[in-house]
Amino acid sequence: MNSSILIIGSAVLFVVAYHTYGKFIARKIFKINPEAICPSSSLRDDIDYVPTRKSILFGHHFTSIAGTGPIVGPAVAIIWGWVPAVIWILLGSIFMGAVHDFGALIVSLRNQGRSIGDLSANVVNNRVRILFLLIIFFLLWIFVAILGVIIGLVFDLYPQSVIPVFIEIPVALWLGYMIYKKGAPHLPLSIIAVIILYIAVAIGAYYPLNINPLASFFGLSPVALWVIILLIYSYIASTLPVQVLLQPRDYINSHQLFIALGLLSLGVMFSHPDFVAPGIDLTPKGAPPLFPMLFVFIACGAISGFHALVSSGTSSKQCDAETSSLSIGYGGMLLEGILAIFVLIACGAGISLGFTDGGETYTGISAFNHHYGSWIGGTGLGNRLSAFIVGSANMLQTIGIPAKVSLTIMGVFIVSFAATSLDTSTRLQRYIVGELFTAVKVPFLARKHPATIIAVVTALILAFYNGSGTGALILFPLFGATNQLLAGLSLLVITIYLARRKTPLRYTMIPMIFMILMTGWAMIINLADYFSTANWLLFSICFMTVLLEIWMIIESVAVLKKI
Repeated sequence: MNSSILIIGSAVLFVVAYHTYGKFIARKIFKINPEAICPSSSLRDDIDYVPTRKSILFGHHFTSIAGTGPIVGPAVAIIWGWVPAVIWILLGSIFMGAVHDFGALIVSLRNQGRSIGDLSANVVNNRVRILFLLIIFFLLWIFVAILGVIIGLVFDLYPQSVIPVFIEIPVALWLGYMIYKKGAPHLPLSIIAVIILYIAVAIGAYYPLNINPLASFFGLSPVALWVIILLIYSYIASTLPVQVLLQPRDYINSHQLFIALGLLSLGVMFSHPDFVAPGIDLTPKGAPPLFPMLFVFIACGAISGFHALVSSGTSSKQCDAETSSLSIGYGGMLLEGILAIFVLIACGAGISLGFTDGGETYTGISAFNHHYGSWIGGTGLGNRLSAFIVGSANMLQTIGIPAKVSLTIMGVFIVSFAATSLDTSTRLQRYIVGELFTAVKVPFLARKHPATIIAVVTALILAFYNGSGTGALILFPLFGATNQLLAGLSLLVITIYLARRKTPLRYTMIPMIFMILMTGWAMIINLADYFSTANWLLFSICFMTVLLEIWMIIESVAVLKKI
């Protein structure tokens, strides 16, 4: 299969889907109202609730949902072949993921910008709210810690990405100040910001910043030190008003994304590599079964429960009008699907253009097998990320970008989006902690700083569970299933919301049933595996999550039957 045909066909399909199925869902099922007053205006506080221009919010929303999800998932799942991955990304994005993201955003817009977990009290009942918030807390606990580890791994593998990523912070602060305090036009300033970023990329490519000596001084691994630095940063970033750092940084990252996608598109067209990855491989060495695990590992890029938290946690507090929600919620998910397709092309085709490792050069199928000879799951995230970075850099080199700069561009690309998701996830965890302690009537711990401290410290404890700073990876096998479980449960809440409004349910109910069945199946496989290997920590956490899921489903189905 030629990669050029795949990316063009996918893009055309997504454009058609947006203008047909997407607009049908918006107008006929959720019945968006252009006159509705959104929480960003009615509850405006200029900290979390801030009316935001659609183009700026799209950048924030997309970079928040993208993170490393649409990169890690396809980069792992291509071991089963590129055909199943492409089918799931295309169909999942159009009929499940985009509907899920858009639905969560609309329901939150109509309920004071509350998170999908908190508003389930209104849609279902108070018991379901507590159950749902506990599941969300567990998911974000893992996610914040894993994001810190992933960024640390990329910084360690590609130290040339450090300078550009950290230069982006003061640039974003300047951009936010100029736009919100001085009223300057956002587009010219954002272009200047992106130019500064790419100058920093060129500097970083030739002057990498390595913290190994500093890490050795403190008796830590480089990844462990990065995790500590990043979690301290995430505390600061998530407590600042959203328009000070988070929004402008995401806006810069959205421009970076479009530039990177444009460069990758040119790279694909100039190199047009054929896939060397197998079309279908049902039994790769050591890998779990294709069904249901494909639908667990490829989450972002097809459907992801984390997206419901972004839609209902931060984006709904900034959306200026219900009419903006279609492009932000539905359109943002389709664009992430395109990114996931690019990842498959990089890992399954671009990697074949060659790379050198340990003094030996690999090309063609041997290059793919070097990364995908056997299953390594969560223990080899650095290896999978490297496959994407090297494959993408190979294609960028065909349009004349030097190898060092190409690798730096893709390293910065991954870290920038992971850092955005880290900021947003920490802020979301603060909201969830606040909602939990409000529900159990402990208001002091629901305040901004105590809740954020809980969010950051619990993630730090998980990261250092094994003393190395990478302890969160022990829960990576659970993260995918829990994330997809959250997608199914979010669709369940959205379905009950539609039922109360006497609206056809099949457009959310069918995806809901599919996701709950797939994740339930995956959870059972995980439980059997943890039991057989006497991994009682993972077994206990997985078992408790399954119990919470069953309880929530029983409660919700009872309410749905009454309706």
